[in-house]
Amino acid sequence: MRLEPRLETPVILWFAAPAVAIGASLLIAALLVMWSGADPFGVFGLVIKGALGSQFALFETLTRATPLIFTGLAAAVAFRARLWNIGGEAQFYGGAIMAALFGTGLLPFPSPILIPILLIAGALAGALLLLGPTLMKTRFGVDEVVTTLLLNFIILLFVSFLLEGPLKDPMGMGWPQSRKVIEAAQLPKIIAGKRLHLGFALALAMAALVWFINTRTIHGYEMRAVGFNARAARFAGMKVDWVMVKVALLSGGLAALAGVSEVIGLKGNLTLDLSPGFGYAGIVVAMLAMLHPLGVVAAAIFVAAMFVGADAMSRQAGVPSYIAQVMVATALLTMVVAMLFTRFRLRWK
Repeated sequence: MRLEPRLETPVILWFAAPAVAIGASLLIAALLVMWSGADPFGVFGLVIKGALGSQFALFETLTRATPLIFTGLAAAVAFRARLWNIGGEAQFYGGAIMAALFGTGLLPFPSPILIPILLIAGALAGALLLLGPTLMKTRFGVDEVVTTLLLNFIILLFVSFLLEGPLKDPMGMGWPQSRKVIEAAQLPKIIAGKRLHLGFALALAMAALVWFINTRTIHGYEMRAVGFNARAARFAGMKVDWVMVKVALLSGGLAALAGVSEVIGLKGNLTLDLSPGFGYAGIVVAMLAMLHPLGVVAAAIFVAAMFVGADAMSRQAGVPSYIAQVMVATALLTMVVAMLFTRFRLRWK
C-alpha cells in the first residue's frame, strides 16, 4: 500500500472531506459521552439548542464566531503561502493593546474618525508582529513556527506588564485591566440589547475581501504559486521574499483585528484573559475550511456553536463542557487526514 499523488482532485472530495472530518469528530465525541453515562443524542440535541435554539443563543454564537473569523482568515492567508503563522495570539493582543492605548481618551475624536484609526492602528501592530519572524525566515532561514509560537508568550508577558503598570485602570480596585474605552471608540451593536456588534459585519467583509484577493488579483495568484512551489515561483520571476512579506502583513493585520473588535466591540477594556485561545482556534477554523476564506465563516460559526452549545449543555446534562474542545481537536486531526486524501490516493499492490 502506498500514497500516490492525484493528478486531479474530484470536486466531490472538496465537499466530502470537511463532512467526513466533522462526522468522525462527532462519532468520537459520542463515544466519550456514552462513556460518561449520558445519552449522546440528548447531549448533541442540547448542544444544538444551546447554540442555535433561540435568538439569544444564535446571537451569542455569532458573537463568539467574530474573532474566530478574523484569526481563521489570518491562518488561511498565511498557510496558503506556506507561511506557518502560529502567532495568532500575539497578533490578537497586539491589536488589543492598540485599542486600549488609543481608545481610552488619548485621541478625542468622534466615532467615524476614531474607530477607523483604532482598526488601522491595531492592524499595523499585528502586521509588524508577524513581519519580524517572516523577515527572519526569508533572510536567515529561521523556522517561523518557533519564532511565532514563542512570540505569543512574549506578548502575553508584555500585556501583563502593561496591565500592572502604564495601562492599569486606577479605578479597577487592583484588578489587572486597562481603562474602559470611551463611548466614541465603541463599535455599535447590530441589534439593540444584544452583544452582537459591528465587528461581525467587518469580519464578513474581510472574508469577502480575502476571497477577492485570492481569486481576482495578481497578489492572490502569487500567494498560491508560492504556496504550491516557491522554487518554481522564483524560477518564473516572482519575488518570493516580497510575496511572503505581503502575506505576513495581511495575515498579521487580520489576526490583530480580532483583538481590536473584542476590546471596542465586546469587552470594553484589555485584560490578560481577553482571548481564551482565539489565535490557536483560528488554525482549526482555517483547516476545517480547507483554507478557503468563505469557508472560514462557516467553520468559525461551527466552532463557536460547539463552545456556546457545550456551555449550555453542561449546565443541563451534567456532562463536562470540555467535550466541545475534544470535538474541535478531533475535527482538526480528522480534517488533516481528509485533506491528505484530497491530494493523494491509496494504491494497493
